[in-house]
Amino acid sequence: MVLQREKPVPIWGTAAPGEAVTVQFAGQRASTKADAAGKWQVLLKPLKASATPAELVISGSNTIRLRNILVGEVWVCSGQSNMEYTMRKNSKVTRPDVPGPNPVDELNVAHNPAIRIFLVNRKTLPKPDTLHHDWAIAQDSALRSFSAAAYFFAKELNQRLDVPVGMVATSVPGSRIEPWISGEAFAKDPAFAGKKVDGDPGKFWETMVRPLAPLAVRGFLWYQGESNCFLAETTTYNQKMRTLIGSWRAAWDDANLPFYYVSLAPFKYSDTHDKVVLTRETLPLFREAQAAVLQEPHTGMIETTDLATAEGGIHPGFKWEIGRRLALLALADTYKMPGVVAEGPVFRSLKVKGNVAAVSFASATPLVSKDGQALTNFVIAGPDGVFVPAQARIEGQQVLVSAPGVAHPTAVRFGWDEVAQPNLFSTAGLPARPFRTDRP
Repeated sequence: MVLQREKPVPIWGTAAPGEAVTVQFAGQRASTKADAAGKWQVLLKPLKASATPAELVISGSNTIRLRNILVGEVWVCSGQSNMEYTMRKNSKVTRPDVPGPNPVDELNVAHNPAIRIFLVNRKTLPKPDTLHHDWAIAQDSALRSFSAAAYFFAKELNQRLDVPVGMVATSVPGSRIEPWISGEAFAKDPAFAGKKVDGDPGKFWETMVRPLAPLAVRGFLWYQGESNCFLAETTTYNQKMRTLIGSWRAAWDDANLPFYYVSLAPFKYSDTHDKVVLTRETLPLFREAQAAVLQEPHTGMIETTDLATAEGGIHPGFKWEIGRRLALLALADTYKMPGVVAEGPVFRSLKVKGNVAAVSFASATPLVSKDGQALTNFVIAGPDGVFVPAQARIEGQQVLVSAPGVAHPTAVRFGWDEVAQPNLFSTAGLPARPFRTDRP
């Protein structure tokens, strides 16, 4: 396994009530006694990163020796099928035309002992496994069943930080957000207190997240939302995400743990004929609710408007890029690595002069049309509120937007359609975030 560097490391377990327990690791020795319920925990002082395998010895009435332990960065990743999406599936997608080694071939070359993985099994996680058999090096059959997004995140981190990386993946395909939040957390949140919350609150929290705490970790990755988007949620999903983030941080007793997540990729939600009527605006509205979560401290969101293919449907195959972009957020914001650009252009302000709407962006690098063609997916409206396709061109850190027949622009929307794949990017290769300036 990998233990988290530079933070106190809890080691915990069960024993006979009152049994003396000693833990030894990396020159440290900590002792305690099990409480009346047989539970015990010690805290190791912060450890330095180490790629040299070491042994953790836990002794009481018996002795447990855990071998081949490294020290580095540990992240927990969770969500639904796009986070669960395995490296086995990754090896079967259409090969991208990219320079150097092809990410589709990663399973054939992955055998880096500095990347360790733990795939949560919801049936066995709540049962103590004193030898931690489910930790593995990221290779062969263990990696085939592991999250592709999580693996490529770890690979990028390992290359850039040059320390071991451990990933704990706990996801369930098709899951809504509610099962990942405890019933207690909903009850404590004023937005939900006293109300019935649908979607099995706490179902996966109890078996797939709570047993992981207080494992020392650096932060969380989250890729979920499709199941809630099918319900046309907006502000309620935003609040549920805030509840989830707060409750997970509370379980780890650290209000500052980073939480990085994925804005949903283009998909024809409006083709669904179910009880909830979905439109071409359902996805943009949902993404807007996702983006509003960024008001929470120590959060970050990646854009995926350029990562959809007909082949992938609701499961885009570009998981290597998902993992890389999540890693950029961590490198820039958590590890404070200089020179890392983690976000594409983000809408900042709108100024109207005559019949031209000048849209300003916050962007770490200059704006660019990814394919060199005219900018796409801008629409503009006048006082009548009717949006029409617009011409848009880059001028510095602004985009100038106009349309024949709109003499007095009042609002601009960008990427405001479920299938939009706009070509406005930064020179760092990251897509602009969809937006509307007429948000109520």
